[in-house]
Amino acid sequence: MSSHQTPDPTGLVDFEIDLTAGETLRRAHVMAALGDSWDPVAVLRGEEEAYALLYSGLDAEQTRIFDELVAAGVLPGRESGHAAP
Repeated sequence: MSSHQTPDPTGLVDFEIDLTAGETLRRAHVMAALGDSWDPVAVLRGEEEAYALLYSGLDAEQTRIFDELVAAGVLPGRESGHAAP
């Protein structure tokens, strides 16, 4: 006697996709597109310099608002540093 499963009344079928190979290929393509000259540390340092420049030269009111946003966790502090030393 063979076992018989009752069909799912919703008509849904279990379906799985392993995206590991696809994700690996995608990452390989991203790294190839970046090329050999891509320097992540230099990029991060550039972002830090841009951030420092963006918030430099604030007047007293702007500094107060900036400090409030940092305290609220909306913006990182000036000394937080995102780039590697």
